[in-house]
Amino acid sequence: MNLEIIVFIVYLVFMLGIGVFFFLKSKGGGEKAYFLGGREMGPWVSALSAGASDMSAWVLMGLPASIYALGIGQAWIAIGLGIGYVVSWLVEAPRLRRFTIAANDSITIPQYLTNRFLSKSRALQIICAAIFLIAYTIYAASSIKACGTLFNTVIGMDATLAMYLAAIIIISYTFLGGFSAVCWTDFFQGLLMLGALLIAPIFALALIKSGQGAGTMAGLPDGYWNLFTNWKDVVSGLGWGLGYFGMPHIIVRFMSLRSDKDLKKSAKIGITWTVLILIFSVASGCIGHLLLGDIADSSTVFIQMVRKMFPALISGVLLSAILAAAMSTADSQLLASASAFASDVYKPVIRKDKASDKEMLWAGRFVVLAISVIAVLIAANPNSGTIMGLVENAWGVFGAAFGPAIMLSLFWKRFTFEGAVAGILVGAIVDIAWLACLSSVGIYEIIPGFIASLIAAIIATKCSKAPSAEVEALFDRATSEVE
Repeated sequence: MNLEIIVFIVYLVFMLGIGVFFFLKSKGGGEKAYFLGGREMGPWVSALSAGASDMSAWVLMGLPASIYALGIGQAWIAIGLGIGYVVSWLVEAPRLRRFTIAANDSITIPQYLTNRFLSKSRALQIICAAIFLIAYTIYAASSIKACGTLFNTVIGMDATLAMYLAAIIIISYTFLGGFSAVCWTDFFQGLLMLGALLIAPIFALALIKSGQGAGTMAGLPDGYWNLFTNWKDVVSGLGWGLGYFGMPHIIVRFMSLRSDKDLKKSAKIGITWTVLILIFSVASGCIGHLLLGDIADSSTVFIQMVRKMFPALISGVLLSAILAAAMSTADSQLLASASAFASDVYKPVIRKDKASDKEMLWAGRFVVLAISVIAVLIAANPNSGTIMGLVENAWGVFGAAFGPAIMLSLFWKRFTFEGAVAGILVGAIVDIAWLACLSSVGIYEIIPGFIASLIAAIIATKCSKAPSAEVEALFDRATSEVE
């Protein structure tokens, strides 16, 4: 246990060091440097940070727990995510990068959606920022909750105290280093996550084959290996993939790349990393059941599997992957929320475009602090739900609200500002209403939310005035630009 604690401390100090480094390096860089890294991210950093910011602690705790408890039928979540991630990199990413540059060099998704239509209205930016703040607070709570579970399980620390400690570390390097610090910490955390998920199931499988597993194939629940459990699981699992088209903290990585050439390389790296992560996350749940047998808390299957197999020093390194997964997502969410508030509400609405770069940075940092405090309070509440449940709720809102609007803005020349507003509002409302009133149906709320958003966006566009010649020219310029 002492060695595991030492490894955790070294890891956390290293993350803080990255934040301090980029704070000192980027002094005077302004809001674009803080919120988007000056569009200077390389392919490896962008690819792994996009993946790491996506695959939060649920990929090491939530998904293996679902597979462990309910069987291979839950793998449809991984299949849906894999398909969605591939499509987002190959179809959405190239256009989004060029469109955000053409749309007045936009640095946030709300800013892009406003500039894409050359609109002077701030309505869309305010609506988007409000959804960001709510959904990201819930999402960050899941990551902080995972940190609490990890420290409580491994070293016996009070879970609530551990949550506050994790939040302080995350706030510190996000607060100091901004987008560059977040991307570089995510890069190292992405490598650690992949290494842990590759090593643990393979070693566990070797022990099982040598007869050291506590569980048996005969002891598994009926239908455990049945992939096609029921059509609702299949549809809901595939529906997870829709979230990628509207997930701000992931697609902002597409915007930060230096060039289209780097984007193509980044896509190959990111897709490979994510597919491997998903495959071995599912494997961890199955193999963990055979190695450990029945355990009281299924969310700790990866933790218990690692601690059973490896000495403290190695288990400390591998378990740091859970910290990596939680922190790499939380920091990205905090920064996306901060950029949305500072760039889309504080500067244009509260300060009427009179805020200096320094003032913008501090407004964003204040939001990082505020959301972190609220997220910790949610995570510490015993009635807040599971790690997987919190992720599912936030993921659904983002995918349903922003996915259709962003994709239509990239591929439909006739798409209008009114259509974007309608799509975002309807998607968020239907997703939340379905979760609150119809969750017992068994269909993931992102699916009806996404469909309703798409329909609303198309109808509102058809009923509104066609885009101006200037807006159409922007579309043509963005689709024709090739570096």
